[in-house]
Amino acid sequence: MKTIRIVTNIFNRTIDFMFILAGILLIFSMLSISVGVASRYLFGYPIAWVIEISEYSLVYITFLVAAWVLKMEGHVKMDLVFNRLSPKTQSMLNIITSGISAIVCFILFYYGVRVTWDLYQTRYFTPTILELPKFIFVAIIFIGSLFLFLQFLNKAFKYLSIWRALRGQGKRP
Repeated sequence: MKTIRIVTNIFNRTIDFMFILAGILLIFSMLSISVGVASRYLFGYPIAWVIEISEYSLVYITFLVAAWVLKMEGHVKMDLVFNRLSPKTQSMLNIITSGISAIVCFILFYYGVRVTWDLYQTRYFTPTILELPKFIFVAIIFIGSLFLFLQFLNKAFKYLSIWRALRGQGKRP
């Protein structure tokens, strides 16, 4: 149990670090866009890399923060009907949706690894102003998907333990 607690702690700290990194990227994007706009309109000189880096930052921010949002239950829920169900049924539906979501995230992880590796091996560069290696920008997809996959598995097992506890309450001794 101590090992599980240590791994869980490392996992949660990594997700928190990814969240902080996404915040830093967001602030950097905001500042660089502001400087780019000011440079264009005040000095007549646009900064060419601002739009490109901001686009890549948006992808990074999305995949860096997704597992943290799930951990904090910050995602959008349509719970009008769901809240009217029994706690046992809610737990079962949560197990099913978390399991399906974990499968989808694993597929995204698997193909993200394959595409990233292919881009790395072929040494493909972006056909843009900066001409950066494309694998750097695609790699975040499999990294973020892996953490999201693990977070969905974590949720599924938590809901399973809740469902088991509620199932046990329905039986009479």
